[in-house]
Amino acid sequence: MLKKACICAVIVLIAPALACLAQTKGVVVEEVIARVNNDAITRSDLERARTELQQEAQQDCPKCTPQEITDRVGAENKNLLRDLIDNSLLVQRGKDMGVNLETEVVKRLDEIRIQNNISSMEDLETQIDKSGVSFEDFKNNIRNQLMQQEVIRHEVGSKIILDHATVQKYYEDHKSEFVRPEQVTLREIFVSTEGKQESEIPALRKKADDLLQRVKNGEDFGELAKHFSDGSTAKQGGDLGRFEHGQLAPNIEQAVFALQRLQMTEVIPTKTGFLILQVGEHYAAGQQPEEKVDAEIQDRLYNEQLRPALRAYLGTLREDSYVSVKPGYTDAAAVPSSTIEEVPPTPDNDDKKKKKSTPTTSPTPVPGSKPD
Repeated sequence: MLKKACICAVIVLIAPALACLAQTKGVVVEEVIARVNNDAITRSDLERARTELQQEAQQDCPKCTPQEITDRVGAENKNLLRDLIDNSLLVQRGKDMGVNLETEVVKRLDEIRIQNNISSMEDLETQIDKSGVSFEDFKNNIRNQLMQQEVIRHEVGSKIILDHATVQKYYEDHKSEFVRPEQVTLREIFVSTEGKQESEIPALRKKADDLLQRVKNGEDFGELAKHFSDGSTAKQGGDLGRFEHGQLAPNIEQAVFALQRLQMTEVIPTKTGFLILQVGEHYAAGQQPEEKVDAEIQDRLYNEQLRPALRAYLGTLREDSYVSVKPGYTDAAAVPSSTIEEVPPTPDNDDKKKKKSTPTTSPTPVPGSKPD
C-alpha cells in the first residue's frame, strides 16, 4: 500500500491533516523504531500512520460497520512501517536529485486556503499555528508528499513505455470485455452544504460555479476535483466509475447520456450540495472499437506495470541505503542493505617518509612563488 505512503499523497481539508500532525506535539522523548540513513522513524510516526489509515478507510467506506473498517485496516496494517521507510527513501532520493518544488508547495497551500474559504495566506498560517502544529511542519509535510510523487514519476513512471502493439494485443486478448451496453464514465466535483448555515449557501454555490468556469477555461477537471471536491471520490480525481441506463437518478441520467466525451453538466443542486458531472467516455452499445478504449487499456497496463516497477526501484534504494529496524518491528520489504563502518585513517609509507623529512622550520618563501 503506497497510497499514503503518501505516494499518492493526499492533501485534503486542513482539519484532518492538522489532527495527524498534532498528535505528537509536546512529546519530549521519542522512541526511534527505524533509521533510514540519517533519518529517524519514531513510534509516534507509526501511530500517526495508523490513525491516517483508519480515517482513510472510514472515508472510503462511510457505510461500513466498525468490524468491516477493522478488517480493511488490518489487511494493510502490516505494511505501515514499510511505507514509512519507502517515504523516507523517496524524499532522500529527491533531495539527492536536486528536485525543487517550492513553487508547487506554494500552489498547494493556496489551493488549501481556497478550499477552506480562508481569505489570505497569513490567515492560513495563523490557523495552522493555532492548532498546535507549526506552519513549517505543515508545509514540509506537503513538500515531502510532492517530492515522493515527483521521484516516482521521474524514476519509475517515465520508464514505462507502452507501444501500440502492446495495447493492440491486450485489446485482442480481452475483446469480450469491451462489448458493452450504452454507458458513460463519470467524474464529479461536489461542493457540500451539509451542516452549513443558510447564510453560507450562496458562497458555496459561487464556489461550484467558479469551479465549473475554471474547467471551461481549460483547467483539468480531475485536478480540481482532487483539491476542491468535498466528495469521497476526491482522491481519485472525482472518478465515479461506469454507468448504464437505469443506474442513475432520472434527472441525472437524462443530463449525462446527452453528453459526449469531456462534456459537463451545469451545476446541479442536490439536497446535500452542488454537483458537477463530467463524462469521461460515452460508449455506444455493442463492441467498442479499439480507439475508443485505447486510453482505458493504457491506464490498465500502466498501473499493472507501475506497482512491481516501483517495488523493484524501492528495493534498489534499500540496497544502497542504511536501513535499521528496532527488534519487535518489521519492515515488510527488507533487503540486505549497505552497512556503514567507520575506520580510522591509516597513513601510507610515503606519508610517513614525508613527515620524517619535513623540516621543523618553514623555508623562506621566494618572491613571486606560490606556497606549497
